Amino acid sequence: MEFLFADWLGTPVWFWLSFIGVVAGLTALDLGILHKEDREMGIAESLKLSAFYIGLALLFGVWVYFQKTASLGAEAGADLALKYYTAFFIEKALSIDNVFVISLIFTYFAIPAKYQYRALLWGIVAVIILRGIMIGVGAAVVQQYHWVLYIFAAFLVVTGIKMLFAGDKPMDIEGNPVIRFISRHMRVTKELHDQHFFVKVPDEKTGKLVRAATPLFLALVVINLADLVFAVDSVPAVFAITTDTFIVYTSNIMAILGLRALYFALAAMVHRFHYLKYALALVLVFIGAKIFVADFLLDGGKFPPLLSLGVTAGLIAGGVFYSLWKTRGQPEPNWPADKGPEPAGARLDQLPGDRAH
Repeated sequence: MEFLFADWLGTPVWFWLSFIGVVAGLTALDLGILHKEDREMGIAESLKLSAFYIGLALLFGVWVYFQKTASLGAEAGADLALKYYTAFFIEKALSIDNVFVISLIFTYFAIPAKYQYRALLWGIVAVIILRGIMIGVGAAVVQQYHWVLYIFAAFLVVTGIKMLFAGDKPMDIEGNPVIRFISRHMRVTKELHDQHFFVKVPDEKTGKLVRAATPLFLALVVINLADLVFAVDSVPAVFAITTDTFIVYTSNIMAILGLRALYFALAAMVHRFHYLKYALALVLVFIGAKIFVADFLLDGGKFPPLLSLGVTAGLIAGGVFYSLWKTRGQPEPNWPADKGPEPAGARLDQLPGDRAH
């Protein structure tokens, strides 16, 4: 029992085990019960499930407050809870951009809506592992070299400024080097095989059954690559808010857990959030700048967490409402990847060295 109360990365082991248990239980419930059969999720169901995940994330913040208060005191508990909510809102807002990219990926590979949820769910499982590795490495580096936070802060400020002035650049799925590598070195079917990522198909030369990837697997790979790109912004942003590894990881994962549910509600109207990216750019600049303000202008004092949460939530809410108001009445644009009802895997023919079957 002593093991459960031992600290690991600054937090008792039972904290970590409780969180992992919640995540595992939600994933099993989602995959094994709620969506045991592949089907298309409607907008109403998507909104209800999203509300459930957001409510759960907010309640988790309350749990963090009480548990941290019990072990560290009321002031520390309130401080960490506010930092958790700030990090959660930032990650949740950044995920809206991720929704647009995921939509392009599914459209490019012509993945029907009824198979998209399963791909997203397994993508979330991979993200939980990959984010854990990134955050673990980041926490170890920050703990040893505090000055790395200044690099994170400067990176966020520069990234935010670039986002303010950068135009809309669609993701180059066809030119992705990983997809080109897979198409050269793996057998890839030109058609989907239900929800399967790999299937057995006859070899063209020998006629023997061999394993081949499906377009659904390629879509899953690109989705995870896209998340790694987004993590380059979001993970440093959370470390700029707090270096508590438990808060960094749980805020990221709680925001990502509801992404698959939120996707189906937002995918049909993601064009309505066009101006949110400018608000997110300002959030990144603010989060990065407050590191320098706290260490150099406040003589190492803490930037008020309630003010940080208020500014972050205000900017994100302003970006959402301004986008909805500015784009009212506008029709959904034709995205570059949406060129008609091509069969799944049809674009694999365009890749050099393709071994599609």
